[in-house]
Amino acid sequence: MTANVVAWILLLAIAAYACGGGVDYGAGFWDLLAGGAERGRRPRWLIDHAMAPVWEVNNVWLIFAFVLMWTGFPVFFQTVFTALWLPLALAAVGLVLRGAGFALRKPTRRLAERRIYGAVFAVSSLLTPFFLGAAVGGVASGRVAPGTTASADAWANTTSVLGGLLAVAATAFLGAVFLTVDARRFEADDLVGYFRLRARTAAAALLILGVTGLTVTDPHASYVHHGLTHGTGLLLVLLAAAAAAVTAWLVAGSAAGWARYTSVAAVALLVAAWGVAQKPYLVPTSLTVQQGAGASAPLQWMLVVAAVALVFIGPALVVLYRLDTHGVLEPLADEDVAR
Repeated sequence: MTANVVAWILLLAIAAYACGGGVDYGAGFWDLLAGGAERGRRPRWLIDHAMAPVWEVNNVWLIFAFVLMWTGFPVFFQTVFTALWLPLALAAVGLVLRGAGFALRKPTRRLAERRIYGAVFAVSSLLTPFFLGAAVGGVASGRVAPGTTASADAWANTTSVLGGLLAVAATAFLGAVFLTVDARRFEADDLVGYFRLRARTAAAALLILGVTGLTVTDPHASYVHHGLTHGTGLLLVLLAAAAAAVTAWLVAGSAAGWARYTSVAAVALLVAAWGVAQKPYLVPTSLTVQQGAGASAPLQWMLVVAAVALVFIGPALVVLYRLDTHGVLEPLADEDVAR
């Protein structure tokens, strides 16, 4: 029973990172596609101001998820990091380079150096979610059973590639929706339509990739495919599609602020659908939650840690996100107003 509760907490942490971190990755994705220095100046200006206050805090969810895996499910942790060390290492390198690129780009004055740091930030924002999604696809396909050695087949397969593309599309969707609302908040009217179009395009891409994934992955990840097309898993997938469609509608109107919540709901529901589809396995169909769980004492302590985090850290993060979305943390400078 304890192991099942910790597994659900792990899934919640992954969903929180997918949504919180996904917004930042999505901003970097649109930074990459913004164009040259002159054409991309305005979108990158908005991205810098929108991301600056909270981009570091979203990695808390990733660290929490790794701690839960390592402590609560050591066999699962060993299995994943043995078979998928290469994509996870590439994702980790991307995390470091992404943070360094974003942190160094803004204070740098020389245009050539700004371009280098900006390129590192933007490319890493694309590659990191792709490799994380590819790792998830490797797990969902069942190719990383205990004892599996590292190989390209574990993550360079149909399910993994689709998982990576879905992760990129989800982050692009979240980033565009949040940037549309931020453009309104910063009174950058020229960027509202710019990011609104990209939000709708990303929503369509996410839906197309989702349908493609359900069609193509049947022979490659049959257990998860069955879970996603039947029962609760199917219900969650349909709710996610509905939330994405509602987001595409809301982002065009005066109630665009609500689009942030529906976009987060869409991605969170997709993550939940994946977790439900794998139940009761951590790795279909070779490692169940009970088989991968650690000793009972560490699992019980993990519940205590999760409860403490919920009481002390959860409200602080809620306040932080709320202050950020209301524009309290970083007021516009005089030159920004003039611009």
